[in-house]
Amino acid sequence: MKPERLYQNSLTYLQKLCNEIPDRSVGSEGNRIATKYFEKIISTFGWDTEIQEFEAIDWKDGAASLQADSLIFEVFVSPYSLGCQTEGQLISVSSIEELEQINIKGNIVLLHGEIAKEQLMPKNFVFYNPEKHQLIISLLENGEPRAIICATGRNASLAGGAYPFPLIEDGDFDIPSVYMTEDEGSKLLPHVGKTVVLKSISRRIPGKGWNVIARKGEQVNGRIVITAHIDAKKGTPGAIDNATGVVVLLLLADLLEDYDGNKLIEIVAINGEDYYAVPGQMLYVNKNQDRFNEILLNINIDGAGYKEGKSVFSFYGLPEEIKNNAQDVLNKFNGIKEGVQWPQGDHSIFIQNGCPAIAVSSEWLIENTESQDITHTPKDNIEIVDCQKVVEIAQALNLLVRK
Repeated sequence: MKPERLYQNSLTYLQKLCNEIPDRSVGSEGNRIATKYFEKIISTFGWDTEIQEFEAIDWKDGAASLQADSLIFEVFVSPYSLGCQTEGQLISVSSIEELEQINIKGNIVLLHGEIAKEQLMPKNFVFYNPEKHQLIISLLENGEPRAIICATGRNASLAGGAYPFPLIEDGDFDIPSVYMTEDEGSKLLPHVGKTVVLKSISRRIPGKGWNVIARKGEQVNGRIVITAHIDAKKGTPGAIDNATGVVVLLLLADLLEDYDGNKLIEIVAINGEDYYAVPGQMLYVNKNQDRFNEILLNINIDGAGYKEGKSVFSFYGLPEEIKNNAQDVLNKFNGIKEGVQWPQGDHSIFIQNGCPAIAVSSEWLIENTESQDITHTPKDNIEIVDCQKVVEIAQALNLLVRK
């Protein structure tokens, strides 16, 4: 197949996912349009498809306001929070120790400083949930405040490039919360002990989402599972996080149109990596709980195609033969190299279940995980993508799968 055709198709797919569909967050109509589009395109290449449906909630942000004395402070609604219109005494908490000791019942709590340094994992998130985070959530729920205000900075490794970042992003957490910058938090601190007025307009909307699984080949000698999450955060086009991963899947499906081997190839547009409840991942795990031993290799694409630097493939527990094959393939492409391991992706699901894995991303993104200000923001748009890199990744994966 001519690279020019792959390149033009990648532009078409990227334009559709990032510009024509306004919102790919799980539970939204845009997310459902994206998964339907993926299923339609991949079916044209002769792949058998399966739709896995799950319940999810969409969320509408109607803005928020905070008043202390005669001053108005800039605050943002925490994603998936319940709304509120309330007032109460402002209580300041900067550490877990303070939260354990202070009475917050019926008050409005300002979380700042050390306790607000990193985004809290959702209470029901099973893949990574530190005890410290669980304790903070438990203390807040048992403390029964009227509402929570979170003063945060940057936390790119957990919250992407957003500034400020929402400390709480959890549709299973029912105390209304908003967030603000650290600077606004410092300005609010002198009002501790006074009555503040908080209004937050936020609405949860029941919805549905889908995983799309496409299959080719015979499961004689196991499965090769290739994944990319199709969802994106609200408020971002989600170009490298992760429309480019989905585009790689579609290009690869095209390249493998003639595949008829004795290993089952499973291409999965999985849905929920950037959503608090990871519902698509949970559904896939549950349906494969007793079948992970069939999987010879997972290849997960996330954060690929950034315009600067090379593409990187990182290896996790690969058998010697697969590792040698992968390195042979990388040697054929000037724009791809072996990269360092990183845990923040759906390949971790497979690794935790004993499967060898390869994670595909961008060198620049991995090297700047702690400082980048792109993912989860409007900056993550098609202007930062080099589609030649996207095509090169699909060509490399085609060779690797055939090996």
